[in-house]
Amino acid sequence: MERALVLFAHGARAASWALPFQRLREITAAARPEVAVSLAFLELMTPSLPDEVAALAARGVREVTIVPVFLGQGGHLLRDLPALLERLRTDYPGVRFASVPAVGEDPGVLAAMAAYCAGALPD
Repeated sequence: MERALVLFAHGARAASWALPFQRLREITAAARPEVAVSLAFLELMTPSLPDEVAALAARGVREVTIVPVFLGQGGHLLRDLPALLERLRTDYPGVRFASVPAVGEDPGVLAAMAAYCAGALPD
């Protein structure tokens, strides 16, 4: 595969925190079998984004799209991710990188979350 989607999450100390993100990766991979779909973390968990990109590049991936699995465009996505992308572009000039806005900023994702929240109240 020459294309990859990297789901990029914050990371946490508790291993169980990553379980929904791992399920999201599995569901995404099933929906896009022609693309390498992986998961990387900003901190506290592995693999880091640079480590995951190194592994993908070693497998011949030439196009990486990063999907921040964050609710909003906070400091990590405004400062940390651009710095990581700059470094990755320098380290892997033969790989094309793209990033999309935080998943929580998508209207469809917000609608699904709102439906879940509204459904939390008994009738």
